[in-house]
Amino acid sequence: MKNPAPSARRSAVHLLDQVLGEGRLMSDLISSGALDRLSPADRARAQRLANDTLRGIDRADRLLKRHLRKPPPLPVFNILRLGTVELCMGGDAHGVVNDMVAIAGSHPRYNNLKGLINAVLRKIAADGVRSWNDLRLPRLRSWLRDPLVQAWGAQPMLEMEKAHFAGAPLDITPKANAALWAEKLNATLLPTGTLRLADPGQVSALPGFDTGDWWVQDAAAALPVKVLNPQPGEKILDVCAAPGGKTLQLAAAGADVTALDISARRMERVQENLTRTGLSATCLVGDALEHSGGPYDAILLDAPCSATGTIRRHPDLPFAKDGSEFGELIELQSAMIDHALTLLKPGGRLIFCTCSLLPDEGECQVDEALARHEGLIVDRDALNLPGVDPAWVTPEGGLRLRPDYWAEKGGMDGFFIASLRR
Repeated sequence: MKNPAPSARRSAVHLLDQVLGEGRLMSDLISSGALDRLSPADRARAQRLANDTLRGIDRADRLLKRHLRKPPPLPVFNILRLGTVELCMGGDAHGVVNDMVAIAGSHPRYNNLKGLINAVLRKIAADGVRSWNDLRLPRLRSWLRDPLVQAWGAQPMLEMEKAHFAGAPLDITPKANAALWAEKLNATLLPTGTLRLADPGQVSALPGFDTGDWWVQDAAAALPVKVLNPQPGEKILDVCAAPGGKTLQLAAAGADVTALDISARRMERVQENLTRTGLSATCLVGDALEHSGGPYDAILLDAPCSATGTIRRHPDLPFAKDGSEFGELIELQSAMIDHALTLLKPGGRLIFCTCSLLPDEGECQVDEALARHEGLIVDRDALNLPGVDPAWVTPEGGLRLRPDYWAEKGGMDGFFIASLRR
């Protein structure tokens, strides 16, 4: 059978098959070329369809259960899930149903189930749409939900899940002239200086993208550099730098930046972003635990972590992971803190941060680092920044951010940030 032409819906189903069937992260799939045959607009649409389906999968499964005697094979189930979510979010019934049937028809093993898909999705279009908003808010998988409820409580967990289900607007960091670019892009200027667009469309088509006047970066992810407060000419190491948003912030402030990442492929992206924005940094590929440069005035350590704070933008994460890597990541974070401290000048500052909602990857790391290193202190004053709510500052002196914060503005990623000095 001739391979069918790529389309946004067909590619979205492929992404779902890989995430739910093979446990692969969508970011890895996309970077390895899963959507390369699509136009930029269709690439964006395929990602949006797959993400919407993952966010709403619990609701979709509840609706589909009413019309299925037993769960079908996963590839067929994913076609039904995508069709159900798109229909319930306002998709054209005729176009959605026909495309889902065509996708099944081109499948070498399951083309005999076209009739099932047609019948079920027509029933969903007729009565499922009315039930969509009455269904329970989708919840995280128990491997992650249970420790987060223990850490933050049941009600905050529900508010975070509400933020996850809502998804994320597009946040960007301007190189300069935030107010000017807010006007040009019809964006909201957030209290911390990030620009937020509710419905941006194709990112690369927005004014200022080609000219490098801004880059995509969640409002929470932009705060570690603001806490570091880089000064012109300072020698600063950005550890685990890819994809490069923080490197760009540091370079835009005039710092002498060394960007370090263990992945050559990801470092290529950092260099691409530097080229697009007209900024400069020294890009190195290597293991952070073996780096011997410096001494540095400051180090920004955005340590490898569970990334559980990014689920509103990456809803594939709870499906592609199971929490088994937590212990290894926590040990790595501790080792990276210890090594980074050896690379600092006397009086230098280390910004430790993770895009995690787990205290073991944030608050506990700082407590344990203070116990291991005599003379190490937390600089609470570094957190006195415009737009930062004092209630977000934790007892040990770090900054705890969660998806349910700024709910009326569209939320933010979960992050932990602390400024350490010797």
